[in-house]
Amino acid sequence: MRIRPAVKDDHPALCAIDSVAADDLKRRADIADWIQQGCCHLIEIEGEAAAYGVLTRHFFGQAFIEMLMVGTSWRRRGLAGTLIAHFQSMSSGAKLFSSTNMSNRPMQDLLVKAGFRPSGYIDNLDENDPEIVFYSPPSRS
Repeated sequence: MRIRPAVKDDHPALCAIDSVAADDLKRRADIADWIQQGCCHLIEIEGEAAAYGVLTRHFFGQAFIEMLMVGTSWRRRGLAGTLIAHFQSMSSGAKLFSSTNMSNRPMQDLLVKAGFRPSGYIDNLDENDPEIVFYSPPSRS
């Protein structure tokens, strides 16, 4: 297993593991933009893209995990947690944020397990499903 920045040639593989990209041209374009911006990282296992994540700085200038996606056949193997730990190490000494819908309990549990704390919520993004913002304090190492 290796984690590396995604490159343009990875776009088809990342779209293939993304559960939204098959039916959403905007998501496909977002993935291309994230790759171009250099903020998309992927986990590669035996030469195959298994998961990807996006770390941006668009959230009030703070590091923000914008996306985590694990391919269906690679789920339940700790890859999302591995990406979170990777982003935490990239953000060492700085605040790190992420968010998820209130209805997405597995992601909430994953963030808490990784040391994140709830930091507030945002109404009106998705109807009747507030977005919970999570915060990982800066590491002191």
